[in-house]
Amino acid sequence: MRNFGYVRAATVPDAQESVGGQPDARFLAGGTTMVDLMKCGVETPSTLVDITRLPGLDGIEVGPDGVRLGSLARMSDVANDPRIGREFPVLSESLWRGASEQLRNMATIGGNLMQRTRCSYFREPASFPACNKRDPGSGCSALEGINRGHAVLGTSPSCIATYPGDFAVALVAFDATVVVQNGGRRAFTADDFFLLPGDTPHIEHPIGPADLILAVEVPVSAALRRSHYLKVRDRESYEFAAASAAVGLEMEDDGTTVRDVRIALGGIATTPWRARAVEAALIGRTLDEATVRAACAQVTEGAVDHGMNSFKIALAPRVAARALLTVGGIV
Repeated sequence: MRNFGYVRAATVPDAQESVGGQPDARFLAGGTTMVDLMKCGVETPSTLVDITRLPGLDGIEVGPDGVRLGSLARMSDVANDPRIGREFPVLSESLWRGASEQLRNMATIGGNLMQRTRCSYFREPASFPACNKRDPGSGCSALEGINRGHAVLGTSPSCIATYPGDFAVALVAFDATVVVQNGGRRAFTADDFFLLPGDTPHIEHPIGPADLILAVEVPVSAALRRSHYLKVRDRESYEFAAASAAVGLEMEDDGTTVRDVRIALGGIATTPWRARAVEAALIGRTLDEATVRAACAQVTEGAVDHGMNSFKIALAPRVAARALLTVGGIV
């Protein structure tokens, strides 16, 4: 780790000016991602701009029409908020199933969205210099390497790194927006905030280094109130998803017909992956096990495996179906 400067910002404009005015400066919030990346040599900032004391960015607000989570709200505070857990279970579940308790006590909502992939080829530059996400144009070591944990959807010849987070999967499923200060204020849908790798896997978000996430906003819906996050992984604690699903249901008055359904997948794609084809296949249908499993078979349409990660193509539809059947009260 090389020497670096440290600045504590007092206001949002001060923070943005500090980052924008210095080459290779970076924001620092909880530090659970940045410090890791500095230790392994992926990030070498000239200056860290501490934003943890910025006023008004750590709020948790629940209203009749939506939930607003400040970017500096701690993961654990949101996960443990009684109203969030009671009324919008997928938000709480996707947070407390991520990382460890110690990390959740430090990590922020904004930092969680900006976390980088856990691809070992990305995080070990000394051993694997070829990584287009870290060094554009250098190649992708994972294509012919150990790629059991890598993506099968949203990949490109330039990158097959899996998006590692849980919370963003829920945000994509429920049409959340990410509010950013970048000159003026701008709101991105969660779906648009996570970019597919294409030929530029090093560009992960449609914002610049001095743009600051202010909040995440999630509209209230009947499906959000009847929601669930299921995470399947190799071990129960402190492990990234082999496949996960954030789902929600709204039923017609007859109690058996699907009025609205939300499904997004994690652990299988380069971004949080919305399963819109599955949603379309279920709306207006009777909710039963056969129908759900048939619809969920479409989850991995178009998937491309690279050998070791082929199991995800079979696993993901089962995870999506199990999550839906759970929230539907069928299993």
